[in-house]
Amino acid sequence: MSKITRRAAGAALLPLLAAPALQAQPAWPDRNIRLIVPFGAGGAVDTLSRIVAARFPEVANGHTLVVENRPGAGGTIAGAFTAQQRPDGQTLMMADIGANAIGKELNPSLSYDPMTAFSPIIHLVNLPSVLLAHPTIEARTTQEVIELARARPDGYTYSSAGNGNGSHLFMELFLRRAGIRMVHVPYRSGAELVTALVRGDVQFAFPSVSSALSMIREGRVRAIGVGSPAGTPLLPETRPVADVLPGFNTAIWHGILAPAGMDRELVLRINAVFARIAAMPEVVEQVARQQAGQMVPGTPEAFATHIRTEFDTWAPIIREANIRAS
Repeated sequence: MSKITRRAAGAALLPLLAAPALQAQPAWPDRNIRLIVPFGAGGAVDTLSRIVAARFPEVANGHTLVVENRPGAGGTIAGAFTAQQRPDGQTLMMADIGANAIGKELNPSLSYDPMTAFSPIIHLVNLPSVLLAHPTIEARTTQEVIELARARPDGYTYSSAGNGNGSHLFMELFLRRAGIRMVHVPYRSGAELVTALVRGDVQFAFPSVSSALSMIREGRVRAIGVGSPAGTPLLPETRPVADVLPGFNTAIWHGILAPAGMDRELVLRINAVFARIAAMPEVVEQVARQQAGQMVPGTPEAFATHIRTEFDTWAPIIREANIRAS
């Protein structure tokens, strides 16, 4: 047999030789899995996590996804805990921008670097944000809000769920893009920021649609503009902020990640399990109805790119505005 023939025969055998190795890899999961959630029970992240966990046994050999809430410090308590775990697939985290992208920008003394401490698995969902006003405010559109604020610099206040929270960053981006100013009043949670707006303690806010939807429908706050360029079917009469400020795009995002150093094949197996959940019509419908969310599963590489893009978007704003975690 010639060298070329032997080489060709060897090449033909490679898939056969590789097959037993692939088959020998253990299934994932082979036991119950822990999902670390960076915020408390009952919030938007917890709700999403429990929607996913409810369907997990169907695609995971009957095993359970155990939701473990570790709130505090803008999500970084959960982030620090997850970063210290073994990358064996037994501990995962529901990713959040603070814990897993910009946390060290907000707190330079953070014990881990969010950009290197994790293995991205899959981007799951984007939740649209919305610019809100108290009903006593005359403005009903984004342009009218901008004109009001220009006429009264520093004459208006807005609430957030804390320094460096998405609701803070979204408004900071809006103010910078519009060339206006407002006074920031931080609170401790999304519920508190909406409550402050309902009471009239502040005049504006920029939370997620899901955290304010009931108050919008009851007329206790007014929806001015949706942060996502495509808008949302849950607020069909509310135009995107991007109609006035082209390119404006703010959304809260979540996905699944693991401690850094996870084996590539294991990353792909976990990705496949959560992709199946994200594609379930019942999950898509439930997340859209309850949270105005859009399921956006993809590859680990796509999620890594998204996290990097978010970091590159928000880090300069955090530095320029000297924002620090509360």
